[in-house]
Amino acid sequence: MSSTLITRIGTLVTNDPALGDGPLGLIEDAALVVDGGTVAWAGRAADAPDADERHDVGGRAVIPGFVDSHSHLVFAGDRTAEFNARMSGRAYSAGGIRTTVAATRAATDDELEANLTHYLDEALRQGTTTFETKSGYGLTVADEARALRIAARHTEEVTYLGAHIVSPDFAEDPAAYVALVTGEMLDACAPHARWVDVFCEKGAFDGDQARAVLTAGMAKGLVPRVHANQLTYGPGVQLAVELDAASADHCTHLTQADVDALASGNTVATLLPGAEFSTRAEWPDARRLLDAGVTVALSTDCNPGSSFTSSVPFCIALAVRDMGMTPDEAVWSATAGGAAALRRTDIGRLAPGARADLAVLDAPSHVHLAYRPGVPLVREVWRRGARAV
Repeated sequence: MSSTLITRIGTLVTNDPALGDGPLGLIEDAALVVDGGTVAWAGRAADAPDADERHDVGGRAVIPGFVDSHSHLVFAGDRTAEFNARMSGRAYSAGGIRTTVAATRAATDDELEANLTHYLDEALRQGTTTFETKSGYGLTVADEARALRIAARHTEEVTYLGAHIVSPDFAEDPAAYVALVTGEMLDACAPHARWVDVFCEKGAFDGDQARAVLTAGMAKGLVPRVHANQLTYGPGVQLAVELDAASADHCTHLTQADVDALASGNTVATLLPGAEFSTRAEWPDARRLLDAGVTVALSTDCNPGSSFTSSVPFCIALAVRDMGMTPDEAVWSATAGGAAALRRTDIGRLAPGARADLAVLDAPSHVHLAYRPGVPLVREVWRRGARAV
């Protein structure tokens, strides 16, 4: 594989403070050398070494590819009617997931995979180079396992979410469903997943049930992450920190004890503003978390019910406008923060040795992602050192 010098970069976001200014490691009038799928060099264009090929981006900004660490992309159907009703005044609850469960069970493997690749291509065009995705719309042993097998063909960041809601088949016996999720279903799904997740929420799973699901997954070698404190206050965040989960996702309703727990542990708070936008819910207070020293990630939560967007730039704009984040903080959280939520150090940054995943913006600065909301600013996307868009 030949090396490529990407030069005449207006502003380069490296996310390495040793390379440039501030937490983003910003370098003006920059260049980047990619070689063999990784970053070989980053610095000022005037100091750039030779490379086999040269690519001039004409003063545009270059940022790490977005790391979307929370999505639900193995599904069929949509919930247009539910969204329309919600925008007409009906409140959001966890129960709408059942609609997608029915459609997903009825779909063929080919239909599910075609839907998945459609949304992955959509996300790639908007700068997402790494994504996590979950099961959770099958809720039978066979359907959960096939969802994970399909997902694993497209990403290594695959999450077992049999505990999304109690399956409609077990509506009268939730304890039996938890036993299935922690037993036969886990046995079938664990070989295809890296992570185990649970929706710890009123209408889904309580703290004791969530603990049972997560500890069973951990015993099979899966690393926990938690849907926590989205709709109301609850035990999810503190359970996530106690079990050293990689992330507590949503974090909309937090007590001071929740914030203190996140600040003292290794669990990343993954904020999902698309969900609050699409459900007209209260915004997470990112400023409170950041000021407490919590590591924050931003992700899309792309799913057909509560956040049907694959656009990380849109989520960045929402986080800056409505959640108290600065443009720098939001871009860091959507790149390096997402990598931290996946416990990865090879992505989310553009420093020597990192994977050469990047986006070229049709703008001179990363700040334009929040400054020009809704504008398709991603002009090029590179994955593993090769141009993909």
